[in-house]
Amino acid sequence: MLYIMRHGRTDWNDCHKLQGRTDIPLNEEGRLMAERAGKEYQDIPLDLCYSSPLIRAKETAEIVLYGRKVPILTDDRLQEMCFGKYEGQKNVFSDLSSPINPLFTAPEKYTVSVGGAETFVELFTRTGSFLKEIINPLMEKEKNVLIVGHGAMNLSIISQIRHLPIEQFWNPGIESCKMIRLI
Repeated sequence: MLYIMRHGRTDWNDCHKLQGRTDIPLNEEGRLMAERAGKEYQDIPLDLCYSSPLIRAKETAEIVLYGRKVPILTDDRLQEMCFGKYEGQKNVFSDLSSPINPLFTAPEKYTVSVGGAETFVELFTRTGSFLKEIINPLMEKEKNVLIVGHGAMNLSIISQIRHLPIEQFWNPGIESCKMIRLI
């Protein structure tokens, strides 16, 4: 089985700042969310966990799996989507004048990088290689794997596994510290 989880809350989540690859730690609520998730999902058998190397994801994985003998490995391909110079800005999701807003409101129109932000092609290429090189062989061996990552990065994995068109990229949504079974 393959499961995916988004990291717990951070101060930047709470003030609606775009995080991307900026390495923001969990806040107290994020740690509590991860603790609750650890209890809620303690009976789900896991052989292995892959995490983004960013502290908010890695710390979430460590808290969720505390006391379990589940190895946690990091992979750079699981970092959040890079939002370039827009990282740290507030409310870009709702600011229609922001050049990066189409990434969130009309992903099919976000085809060229703005301000150093990653494109969907770049995001799908790196997460697709992770699925092909790491996850597919583990699924063939019938391993139970958890991926702990980020909103856009996790949605790229969900989109590829479920074969969603880019127009539906944001539709599945992904709540913090909620485990989703993919395969």
